[in-house]
Amino acid sequence: MKTTARLRTYSLLVVLFSMAMAMPQKSLAQSDQKSYLLSQVDVDEAYDPFTDYSEFEEESDEEADINFFRNGRFFTIGLAGGMRGFTGNFADAYSSAPTFGIFLTYFFDLRLAMSLGFQTGDHSVQFKVLNKTDPYEGNVSITAINFDLKYYMNTQNVTRGLADLNPYILGGLGQFYRTYTIAGLDGFSRDSTMGFDIGAGLEIPLMRKKAYLGLQGTYHYVNFSDENKNYVDGTEKLEKNLAGDFYNFLVILGMNF
Repeated sequence: MKTTARLRTYSLLVVLFSMAMAMPQKSLAQSDQKSYLLSQVDVDEAYDPFTDYSEFEEESDEEADINFFRNGRFFTIGLAGGMRGFTGNFADAYSSAPTFGIFLTYFFDLRLAMSLGFQTGDHSVQFKVLNKTDPYEGNVSITAINFDLKYYMNTQNVTRGLADLNPYILGGLGQFYRTYTIAGLDGFSRDSTMGFDIGAGLEIPLMRKKAYLGLQGTYHYVNFSDENKNYVDGTEKLEKNLAGDFYNFLVILGMNF
């Protein structure tokens, strides 16, 4: 009987020890499972400040910038040559003559640009004075510095041949300098005035768009100090008072950068 009781006691201790050993293992497994569940992250909820950032508010803005860097120009330098003519009574006193210059154009985008131009040219001049047989003859030099905005037309919807052309319109301000050299009169007569420019032109790409050939016509509205006044010290009256404006037709050979 004692032996049987001892065996029962030993069996009970073994069962209790086994249960005690099994309980930590179960809690460890539960803790492992719980930590595994907490470590899972939903991919859709992840936030990356670098991939989510964009300086463009709309996709159209981004496409416009990509198109500009691929097909646009940052600035151009062009050498110009052509003819300068006059209107009004200026056309009677001044002769048309060649004019030369240089242009620098900076592009804001594919359509809008700012142009800085310098032009100069000499013209023969003849003033007819009342009660005097021989007119005053000489030379007049006109120099212009122009600041213009140029807007390029969209040619994507025209035929393929015309789409390569770059037509534009321009408008802006100019500073104009004039110097007279008249035979029979001592010294030089110099004056200057501000004026307005308006014109149009087109550019033909050359050398795989690295260069261009441009044609441009510009009208310059000016108002010099002697317009509608007498000339030659105010003592001899001209047959026609000086008044008018002038215009240019230019051919421009430029490089794109």
